[in-house]
Amino acid sequence: MNPDSSDLGVSRPLIPPIFQASVYTIPDLDSLDRIMESKEPGFIYARDGQPNAASLATKLAALHDAPWGLVTNAGMAAHAACLLALTQHGDRVVASDKLYGRTSQLLQQELSRFGVITDWVDVTDIDAVRRALTEPARVLLVETVSNPLLRVADLDALGDIAYSRGVKLVVDNTFATPVLVKPLARNADLVVESLTKMIGGHSDLTLGFIAGEDDALLPALTQCVSIWGLAANPFDCWLAERGLPTLELRMRTATANAAALADWLDRRSGVLRVIYPGRRDHPDYALARKLMPDGAGNMIGLELDGGREAVNRFLRRANGIPFSPSLGHTATTVSYPAGTSHRYVSPAERRRQGISDGLIRMSIGFEPLEQIQREVGRGLG
Repeated sequence: MNPDSSDLGVSRPLIPPIFQASVYTIPDLDSLDRIMESKEPGFIYARDGQPNAASLATKLAALHDAPWGLVTNAGMAAHAACLLALTQHGDRVVASDKLYGRTSQLLQQELSRFGVITDWVDVTDIDAVRRALTEPARVLLVETVSNPLLRVADLDALGDIAYSRGVKLVVDNTFATPVLVKPLARNADLVVESLTKMIGGHSDLTLGFIAGEDDALLPALTQCVSIWGLAANPFDCWLAERGLPTLELRMRTATANAAALADWLDRRSGVLRVIYPGRRDHPDYALARKLMPDGAGNMIGLELDGGREAVNRFLRRANGIPFSPSLGHTATTVSYPAGTSHRYVSPAERRRQGISDGLIRMSIGFEPLEQIQREVGRGLG
């Protein structure tokens, strides 16, 4: 006999179980029809939906004050689902010219094969965005805080422009998380996040997330996730849901560490530039204060004097800070944009964006600040 909830008696598990099933049994054809027509809750095939993904999506949607959410198998899958659902041959996307390298590749290399045109714009220049949207477009794609140079997007202004032009504003909120920014409350149509990063928080899962308010967008997105095989697996969803109760604590502690470390770094030799939106010398400082009044996040950009060789010295000396090309771990990690996230961006484009050979990106964790300072100090020599 297969165990079910009745076998537990009056007790229930304190945490949600993992439903490690690819397919579900259904009592009869009438039940099948009710599930397929969304008249009754239920699951049939895991690619179309499974309990752990549904539970995680519900909780993440609540963090964004959104009526619905979808979990995908990676952050890039979330981007792909949005673009596949919103565009078709001949459509135009207007995108930030400071996007994560793989997102840029998705638009340039993949979507272009289907006849979707992408025009790039500096989204920190509101007039430039307004001009770009005088021509018909389907999507305006931006990041709340850009990767890796941490430019901040004025979501209120961008949303107003997009709405007036009938364009869907899609916001990648990975760096901010819903702890610091809720884009749907600031005129976004869809919010995308890589759960692999700070929301997952432990470097042990790969997932993405989409949330929105317009119910009319949900069927096309759900269909894309299923047909293109973008669905998430139960175990990663279980891991992400396990970490959600500590997200705010982790994010706020790491943000406080980052703010203090950014000021400390400004006084260190060998540092050409400290990039942090919470510092007054950042070009978007005022906007960051408005958009993220509780803190500017846990990401820091650091340009070292000496280019690639200076970065190599730092990595070898600061061996207590892992060189790990991602972000959002419990402890501080370092990445090298020119060789990882933007490796396949042309050297000319990296120069245009300000991604130098001496730039490192630090994802600050929530270990003691003194420990981070000690390790960074060793790296700087």
